[in-house]
Amino acid sequence: MTSAVLCFLGVALGALGAHGVKTLLHDAPEEALRLGWWETAARYHLIHGLAIGLVSVLSAHVNSRVPQVAAALFVTGVVLFSGSLYVMALTGVHALGMVTPFGGLAFLSGWLCVVLAARRLSGAQPPVA
Repeated sequence: MTSAVLCFLGVALGALGAHGVKTLLHDAPEEALRLGWWETAARYHLIHGLAIGLVSVLSAHVNSRVPQVAAALFVTGVVLFSGSLYVMALTGVHALGMVTPFGGLAFLSGWLCVVLAARRLSGAQPPVA
């Protein structure tokens, strides 16, 4: 359900950006930059909504909480990364960009969890450092 809701919102916000936000920002300072932020936010939002669908399927085949951790990290990433970019696009407040990397880190951590869960699925052992 989380995947479906995030994907629905990702598509809706992407469409809003293509139409409503574009009109709202017409002739605004840094219009092109701010529209780019919105597009990036919507793209990562949608990708990670789909990724949560992947982890939900993976969790049915792996005896571990790692897929659930990945899903939580993806949700966190959408809120921090995409959320900060959406707000930056609407307000033009660059200081919000300090939050964005934390969302990116959550996304990366989520994908590492997917790797760990997939290795368990295949029976392979994670590499030893």
